[in-house]
Amino acid sequence: MELGLYTFGDLTADPQTGVAVDAQQRCAEIIAAAKLADEAGFDVFGVGEHHRLDMAISSPAVVMAAIAQATKRIRLTSAVTVLSTLDPVRVFQDFATLDLIAGGRAELTAGRGAFTESFPLFGYDRTDYDALFTEKLDLLLKLNRENRVTWQGRFRSALNDDEIAPRPSAPLSIWLGVGGTPDSALRAGDYGLPLVLANITRPPETFAEQIAAYRQRHLERGHPEITRRVAIATHLHVAKDSQRAIEKFYPYYNAYFSGHVPRRDLPRGVTPELYAERHASRGPIFVGSPQQIVDKVMYERELFGHDRFMGQLDLGGMPYAEVARMIELLARDVLPALRAL
Repeated sequence: MELGLYTFGDLTADPQTGVAVDAQQRCAEIIAAAKLADEAGFDVFGVGEHHRLDMAISSPAVVMAAIAQATKRIRLTSAVTVLSTLDPVRVFQDFATLDLIAGGRAELTAGRGAFTESFPLFGYDRTDYDALFTEKLDLLLKLNRENRVTWQGRFRSALNDDEIAPRPSAPLSIWLGVGGTPDSALRAGDYGLPLVLANITRPPETFAEQIAAYRQRHLERGHPEITRRVAIATHLHVAKDSQRAIEKFYPYYNAYFSGHVPRRDLPRGVTPELYAERHASRGPIFVGSPQQIVDKVMYERELFGHDRFMGQLDLGGMPYAEVARMIELLARDVLPALRAL
């Protein structure tokens, strides 16, 4: 199983000190964290996309190109690319260029995203939410297969035997990001794409049937087995003992959900009771000692048989020194244990 980290680059004041870093420093810290993860032996590093003043990253490919120059072996992926409001041709060109810079290490996770600020920003109607994504995903996959493309759709000007350049070192690995909607998981199976399930709020067992249905649909459509892959993404905080991890993480976790929600009508913040439910042994987020992290990964592996686990460490104003400490602790005590199992 591959093990990775991801970031959204949120700009949140540290709840302990009240100090917030600016976007420039945040980007520098993300590059440093990716370099450390590469040196520590992690397999993947993901960078999210948002179009808000409280998030530092609107262009994952640009940040990952900088990371590519600072790293040697770690794979680089978006987490996610909000394909509904982007031009698939530009997306493909950006990630193909990234792949060339990174020596074949680029991936792309396409999703619709929980945040919707990019729809009015780029002139799209939210009522076309699903139609936009379907059409643009179809085009992106065609661009990945063919050097010259003829295509016509509703939301973009037609292509007529147009050259699609540059080409990546090999066809891009394109994953489909889902947030728990059964139809989205089945869509991944229909397209023959690997699937990333982002789960930060619900008991993992509630998704077991969806993952099984994805695998069955993928098999029924006759797609290559190598593309029948599952990744799980969630929040992660690790310390030497569980009580320290639980107490240390809560202020940052609460600060994140107090400052960053997809819509104004959603509640802000997380009560201690809800936090306790989420970090419990059968809850969605990973908070605890190294052994507890190992145990929970293996519990979910029994549910999903997943091929990749992705943890978000740096949320809610978490200082970079703490993020670096966790990367080192995970590398020393978690990665070897999971790979041995």
